[in-house]
Amino acid sequence: MRSNKTIARQAVGYVTSEQEKLDEEISIREVFRLLKRCWPYYAAQWKHLLFLFSLTGISGAFVFALPLIGLDLFNNGVLVGEPITSFQSRLLFLDPSYVSTGVEGELLTDSQRRTLRNHCFVWGGLLSVFSLALYAGGFWYMTWIYARINQALRVVMMERAEHLSLRYHSDSRTGDAMYRIYQDSATITNVFLVLVLSPTRAVLWLLFALVVITGFDPLLGLVCLLTSIPIAYLFYVLTPAIRRWSRRARRTNSDLTSRIQEIFTGIKIIKSSRAERQVLDRFISDSKNALDAAFHLRFRIAILQVGVTVALMMATLVMQYLMANWTITEQATYLGGTVAIVGFAIWNLGAYQAASAQSTGILRNLRDLVDYWGVGQDLIIGLKRAFFLLDLEPEVKEIAEPMVFPAKVEKIAWHGVNFSYNASKQRILEDINLVSEVGTITAIVGSTGTGKSTLMSLLLRLYDPDQGAVTINDTDISQLSITELRKNVAIALQKNILFTRTIAENIAYAAPEKTLEEIKLAAGVACAHDFIIEMERGYDTELGERGSKLSAGQRQRLSIARAILRDTPILILDEPTASLDAVTEHKVLSNLRDWGQNRVVFLVTHRLSTIRTADQIAFMENGNICELGTHEELMSLKNGHYRDFVETEVDGISNSVEQHHE
Repeated sequence: MRSNKTIARQAVGYVTSEQEKLDEEISIREVFRLLKRCWPYYAAQWKHLLFLFSLTGISGAFVFALPLIGLDLFNNGVLVGEPITSFQSRLLFLDPSYVSTGVEGELLTDSQRRTLRNHCFVWGGLLSVFSLALYAGGFWYMTWIYARINQALRVVMMERAEHLSLRYHSDSRTGDAMYRIYQDSATITNVFLVLVLSPTRAVLWLLFALVVITGFDPLLGLVCLLTSIPIAYLFYVLTPAIRRWSRRARRTNSDLTSRIQEIFTGIKIIKSSRAERQVLDRFISDSKNALDAAFHLRFRIAILQVGVTVALMMATLVMQYLMANWTITEQATYLGGTVAIVGFAIWNLGAYQAASAQSTGILRNLRDLVDYWGVGQDLIIGLKRAFFLLDLEPEVKEIAEPMVFPAKVEKIAWHGVNFSYNASKQRILEDINLVSEVGTITAIVGSTGTGKSTLMSLLLRLYDPDQGAVTINDTDISQLSITELRKNVAIALQKNILFTRTIAENIAYAAPEKTLEEIKLAAGVACAHDFIIEMERGYDTELGERGSKLSAGQRQRLSIARAILRDTPILILDEPTASLDAVTEHKVLSNLRDWGQNRVVFLVTHRLSTIRTADQIAFMENGNICELGTHEELMSLKNGHYRDFVETEVDGISNSVEQHHE
């Protein structure tokens, strides 16, 4: 059993530890570590990703080859009439008469130029259709792959969130978990696209274009390299600010999601309390914080982009000036023999346009790399938030080799149990000793905040006690499988949760294998059958969201029926009759006593009529069971805590009745 100090450290540290981790500067090593953690999700799709890379390579080849070959063929061959190279003639299926013989001043005939033009148009059309189909198919295929990767991470995150203890969910906002699972998880695919696939493609294209343009003249390549110096400086200065505001933007958007979730969850209370204006003001404040953080993030990314664009524009002007001057003077290209494969032995119109296209491509890819870097900083923060949820270890862990759950439950006991949500605060439960045997109903009674529901939570292993043990047939439940334990415990909560499904589906929510007859029997025990069959479609009646079409008492009876249908040896009812009238309450409790003859039943309640039906009553005060016995036994204790509780309740009811008659 872990110590209070260990529990407290994890409980209190959930939010602060994340804050500390996110506030740390992210190094290149950290980026690679996060990308490495993404690998298992990518590896599951490695065949598809390999094929996608192949498609990307083919499309890249077309992007580079078409301008180099097409511009020279059309501008120098069709427009000027210069003979083409042997490579170009074979590519277009033309005879050797179109190939240059090396004689100065030779030109193609008008007929040859028209034929060359027609071949260029045909090939250009075919290649355009092929490229368009390749792009559309590749984009759809990429989206499909990314959706599968994202789905895998979301499922793992949801599974981890489900297995985290209630201590984490109590200390965290529901909307934050929603934002992480829905929004932050999407960064795994965007990170791959923005920080792996797209930069890789851009760098390869950049290097290829740099080699080609250097073949035209090394001075052009030098201009490109010099341009990278001010760009690198802008990266160095603005990256920390981008990361800082990215952290704030995601945190404030998470807060906004939580606020929206809270508003719609409590919309009835908000309306009945006429608190719309107050709630709206809070929403406006959270929304403004999120918008402000997003603005500051985008503003700094925009500064980076503008600074890079200015540097690229200056480089473009210098390169255009040099290339135009060389074209006018018809200077020879630096590697004329190599570049001559596409006809660029000297600077002419085709060489100028081809080199200009490559220089534009270099600068465009540099700008794209800047965009990837800026957006990537935000994505890394989101990915870190997603993995933070996965890094949390559940406090209640499954044992490696669990014992077999007892075939028949004889008794349930708490032995010297102590528990606190936070070791720095007072204990919620202290030195709890209680035994409940099969065929009995145990009522857990006490004022609000005495630890009644927490006591039942320990039986479900929603928490583990700091000290002591909870046992079933003298077997510590920590030695049992959590799945098997919860499979054998049914619970009906005061805050009943119903779903937008039929009544039958709601009752069978946790036991979908049950037949309609079994559903009707459970509804009969819970005194719900009669009102169900009076509805227009009976058990097939669709309920509104959260069962809004039903009264509070009807919803409570459906919640009890759901627990009964599971047919477990242990049943926990938390305020099961709080919304029932006296007659219905009596019937439900009578049915539960008959149904629970071979089961252990716990009632967490305040209602005296419910308490009196119990075989034993555990009265709790300040986290202790201060009195234990039947109703008659506890009422016989002079100055007893339970007796004071009952008398106070009775006086309160009497005063209410008198005031009502007055």
